[in-house]
Amino acid sequence: MPSRFVKLSVTALISAAIGLSPIAVIAADPLPASAPVSQAEKSADTKSKKKAKKNKKAEKKAKKKSQKKAKAVQETASKEPATQQ
Repeated sequence: MPSRFVKLSVTALISAAIGLSPIAVIAADPLPASAPVSQAEKSADTKSKKKAKKNKKAEKKAKKKSQKKAKAVQETASKEPATQQ
C-alpha cells in the first residue's frame, strides 16, 4: 500500500512541476516586450513633437516670407534701370 501512495505522490508532484514550469518562465522575464509607457513619458513625448512641429511651421513661414520679400525687391530692381536711362 505505501508504494502505491508514494508512486501517486511522486506522479502528482511531477505533473504539478510540469504544469507550473511555463508560469515560472514568465515570472523570470525581467520586462515583457510590450511594457506599458507611463503617462508622464507620453505627455513629454507629445509635447516635444508639438514643439518641433510648431518650430518647423514657423521656419517654413519665415522662409516663405523672405522669398516673397526677395521677389518684390528683385522686381523693383529690374524696373529701376529701365526708368533711369
